[in-house]
Amino acid sequence: MEQAVDECVGLLGAVTDRDWEAVRAGRLEWICRETAVHVADDLIAYAGQLAGREQEAYTPFEISLEEGTDNAGALRVIRTMGTLFAAAIRTTPREVRAFHPYPFRSANREGFAAMGVAEVLLHTHDMAEGLGIAYEPAPELCDFVLTRIFPHVQPGPTSWRTLLWATGRGDLPGREPVTGWRWSNNLVIPTDRLTLEGVTPAAATDLSTVGDGGFEWLDGGPIEGTRIGAGLVFKQYEDGVHRPEWGMYVLVRREDGRALGAMGFHSVPDESRRVEVGYDLVEAARGHGYATEALRALSAWALSRDEVGTVVANVERDNAPSHRVLARAGFEAVSEDTEQIGYELREPRG
Repeated sequence: MEQAVDECVGLLGAVTDRDWEAVRAGRLEWICRETAVHVADDLIAYAGQLAGREQEAYTPFEISLEEGTDNAGALRVIRTMGTLFAAAIRTTPREVRAFHPYPFRSANREGFAAMGVAEVLLHTHDMAEGLGIAYEPAPELCDFVLTRIFPHVQPGPTSWRTLLWATGRGDLPGREPVTGWRWSNNLVIPTDRLTLEGVTPAAATDLSTVGDGGFEWLDGGPIEGTRIGAGLVFKQYEDGVHRPEWGMYVLVRREDGRALGAMGFHSVPDESRRVEVGYDLVEAARGHGYATEALRALSAWALSRDEVGTVVANVERDNAPSHRVLARAGFEAVSEDTEQIGYELREPRG
């Protein structure tokens, strides 16, 4: 956040002598001055959401500049709001989520940080375009945004060009122009004892190697199945077929914030409205009903969607604990071969 604001203020600080009210900010309807105020307003609004732990709506306030504030003063406000927002991010616990309308009505501190960085990068670009100056942010800032709140966007030749294309501000070879867009914060699904937290491409990249994905794991985690699943998520992201709600979820125990394992879908629902689920738990978390609890919640969420009529699972014949999990979650065995038994859970009839 601070790096993005520093780049913004450094670039635009060199042209504060220009008339920011005389030119539009790139393709926007706003003039550059309005855009600067919008950036500052977004940053403090996001800080307010996290600091106030808002759950139902935005905190009802907005900022305005004092009469007579010049362009340099507007940049001072952006810097100050960015500093306050960065402080809110640092002091907000990882598990806290606050209201944001799209797409699942909440975001965590990382999601808010990515949205704030996106606002700064994109509107600095808009103002720079209007004022006729060159601007290209640091690639790591663009990567930060794309891998957290644009999980549905396939990476392009450079992260900056991809972000511009994804937000209707540029073109990419072989891709249709974007005329309408929104970013996507990760979905969370609560249960009595757990929170199923959707894994972003950034977390999947880390989990697929030797990282923790930003989670504090119970002893022994993450295990191999989680790392393999995370690798598949990142591969889908690279191929442009990842749909975040149909990806992987980390199971986080609410009482202590520890990650216990992972559960998720192998891919999006197919044409017959079937979707396959898989899961694993670290050894220390087994035997307490966590997998059953999570599977019930995830299956119920999937079956509430119009595109799903059946949730399926395939389990090795000798994996007795997993068979018991599926049975307790309401699945029925429907097929078997020498290696696996197939299970189904169908949408309620009537």
